[in-house]
Amino acid sequence: MTRIAEAFKNGKAFIPFVTCGDPDLETTARIIREMAANGADLIELGIPFSDPTAEGPVIQEANLRALSGGVTTDDIFEMVASIRTDITVPMVFMTYANVVYSYGIERFMQRSAEVGMAGLILPDVPFEEKEEFAPAAREAGMDLISLIAPTSRDRIRTIAGQAEGFVYCVSSLGVTGVRTEITTDIGAMVALVREANPEIPCAIGFGISTPEQAAAMAEHADGVIVGSAIVRLIGQYGRDAVAPVGEYVRRMKEAVRNL
Repeated sequence: MTRIAEAFKNGKAFIPFVTCGDPDLETTARIIREMAANGADLIELGIPFSDPTAEGPVIQEANLRALSGGVTTDDIFEMVASIRTDITVPMVFMTYANVVYSYGIERFMQRSAEVGMAGLILPDVPFEEKEEFAPAAREAGMDLISLIAPTSRDRIRTIAGQAEGFVYCVSSLGVTGVRTEITTDIGAMVALVREANPEIPCAIGFGISTPEQAAAMAEHADGVIVGSAIVRLIGQYGRDAVAPVGEYVRRMKEAVRNL
């Protein structure tokens, strides 16, 4: 069983996201530990980028705060290596193609694996272009995680059939951000994925912020991903965000735990 598969083996998974370096890497490390302690099954770590095209204003601002603080990809690798001494929860990076290009594709994948990362999400790389990154990821033992959007309908079976780790089902059109209502037919998307690849877990992200939304989405899928609501808390509390984020993760995990 892969490290990512382990995140889904005990029922519905709760997957929180954090932008590394916002407000600083020391706080990021404390937040990751707090997420793990409060039931996170898998944690997404965002490597900041100057033009995060898939993100709404909340995560865009977090990227700018992190970059303004001078955080580098190497700094993030070192932070991950340091928390891996006591954190066993599987973790994946989420970043943009240019970050990986500028670091060197093979070097990035190898270093990610060395520090204990299990996979990588590149939201600006279409499925048809993933082979530019996939061989290096495979060589390093990293899962390259595919996204499926409501507009992917004709391609869902193809994408799911070749998916690794888990399938990231995008619940809403547009960029990331908190939404009051999610109207996409998630059940139909997930059904197509499972038809094509019964073994691959499906996790739903984009727009989920409340325990009620998390529970509703988890009824359809194997896991729920939350980013903007957490990043907003960090923007609000700064270095004092550790406890509020921990409490939020606890409530969200509780909402999906017994489904």
